[in-house]
Parts: sequence; C-alpha cells; structure tokens
Amino acid sequence: MPHFSHLFDHWQSTLNWLPSPTQVDQFEKLYELVLEGNSKQNLTRITASEDFWEKHLWDSLRGVLAFWGQENIKVIDIGTGAGFPGLPIAIAKPSWQVTLVDSKQKKIAFVKETIQALQLSNAIAQSGRVEDLNKVAPYSKKYDLALVRAVGAPAICASYCLPFLKKSGTAVLYRGQWLPEESEQLDIFCEQEGLQVVKQERFQTPLTLGVRHSVYLSPRSISISNS
Repeated sequence: MPHFSHLFDHWQSTLNWLPSPTQVDQFEKLYELVLEGNSKQNLTRITASEDFWEKHLWDSLRGVLAFWGQENIKVIDIGTGAGFPGLPIAIAKPSWQVTLVDSKQKKIAFVKETIQALQLSNAIAQSGRVEDLNKVAPYSKKYDLALVRAVGAPAICASYCLPFLKKSGTAVLYRGQWLPEESEQLDIFCEQEGLQVVKQERFQTPLTLGVRHSVYLSPRSISISNS
C-alpha cells in the first residue's frame, strides 16, 4: 500500500522536483525498512507516514536544494543515524556519491542493509568517529558537501564538517531553531577558521508549517546560488 502518494504534489510545489516511479518505490521501501528496523533498535521516533515524509524525506532534500542542479558531486552525511539526510539524497540524486557515517555500529549495520535493499550503487556506509575518519586519506578533504543534522552547538557541528571538505566545498547545517547567539558563536568560529556563512535560510515545512533553517558555510572565496 502506497504511503506517500497523496503527498506527491508537494514535491513539485515545494522543491520544483518530482521523483521517478523508481524513486517513489525506493522512498516507500525506505519507510517500510525503517519501521521494521525500529522493532529491533531505536532508529527514529518519527513513524507516522506524513511525519516521516515531511521530517525525514522532504527535510533531507530541502537542505541541499541550493545544489540541486549540480551533478557528480561527493557528499558526506556526518552522524547519519538511521540514514538521514543521506539515504533520501542518494535516492533523489543518483549521480551524487553519498557516504554515510555514524559512530554507532548497529545503526551503520542497518544503513548498510538498507543501501543493499534499495540497490543504491551511489551510497556507502562507514562506522567510526568523525574525529578519526576526518584525518585519514579516503575521507580528509574529499567532499563537495558535508552535511550535519545539527543538534549540538553550531560551531562544534561545523568543526566536524571542515576537515572533510575540499577547498571549494560547503558545509550544510540542518537546524530547527536558529538563535541570534548561535549566529554570533558561529561567526567567531568562522573568523578563526577562515570560513564564511554564505547563507542562512529560514523556511517552513509543507505539512505542519514547522520552522526550519539551513546554514551554509564555505571558504571565504566561495559562494553558492540563491536558487
């Protein structure tokens, strides 16, 4: 039974994009796999179909909308948990290479099984602490985008991203609230590290109208589109 078919128009109206039939099937299967996985370990509290679509699928893609027109880029999802935002991005952007990292072995095991079940040839999962992985050759300075669904202090989240980025790369912080003092703290970090906040986006989710933010950080010479 389709879980998200009644939400199809929201893809077009909010992201100016429509998933293919194959991608629709993959999103549906991802939801079912997460529900099944939840019976074995605590993957997510978001299990109702509309909440899952909005807070896991839609929100994952909204964070990288500024880069939607780019192809063949390398993405790392830091602290992926059950696979968000990395898995929806890998489904939606087949030309992107997505690496999903988490320190918790059980969650990475689930992500690996899900990648295989969804036949995502453009996604890999790796267990480990980001503080260790970002120092080794396969990962250090290799990515165009480094993504964090940020629950900690923004400067700490940004510090996780920075070692993974190419000189032309961008860190994307997925945030709920965004407070003035957080901006001030992040500005201090950016000044110390030679970064700049390229853009802060405030937007509402399409179903519950919740407020979300995406914050984009890049080396000072880099800018991104306002599209």
